[in-house]
Amino acid sequence: MRLVIARCSVDYSGRLDAHLPEANRLIMVKADGCVAIHADGGAYKPLNWMNAPNTLVDNGDHWVVTNPKKETLTITLHEVMSDVEQELGDDPGLQKDGVEAHLQELLAASPHAIEEGLRLVRREYPTAIGPIDLVCRDDADVVVAIEVKRRGEIDGVEQLTRYIERLELDSSLGTIRGVFVAQVVKPQAKVLAESRGFSWVEVNYDELRGMKPDDLRLF
Repeated sequence: MRLVIARCSVDYSGRLDAHLPEANRLIMVKADGCVAIHADGGAYKPLNWMNAPNTLVDNGDHWVVTNPKKETLTITLHEVMSDVEQELGDDPGLQKDGVEAHLQELLAASPHAIEEGLRLVRREYPTAIGPIDLVCRDDADVVVAIEVKRRGEIDGVEQLTRYIERLELDSSLGTIRGVFVAQVVKPQAKVLAESRGFSWVEVNYDELRGMKPDDLRLF
């Protein structure tokens, strides 16, 4: 991991052109090649980024990051205040809580609870940035990537987006669509999912476990 704090300006060229004017920012370069530019605010989301795989050329006063689609991110360094590198080592990944892990197991056993006609290809489908909860195929044999959460918030939609970007690097999979699944999907997550072309589904954990309403009684 390389962390650079610098007064910089950033120009993106690709599907559209975007410009970040000169300001103090954090530039993060991860071991997998992902580059992200952060401001001191705005929660976890970077102002601009380039997902791996890509190529970073360090020209001293400016960096040029290029991905396989020939999109470029040019970072002009006006003043560097800090430049440090630290090896983080292997990460064990996010550990799901008991309910979320069991929910994933139940849906893997009954993918039709998400959508009629789905059949499981693999649970914990591996990618370079972590495993996708479920990968299925639908009635039309289209690949369906599914992210499962107990509470469906926008960070889960962002996670699904990154996974699909990785899957799309494998041309043999063809068309890929995403489904965001949770017990409760927050309104903001619904809007973001739909804007990304994903569908979302709310599932009932107790029903998946085979419990009936009467089973919840104490007496």
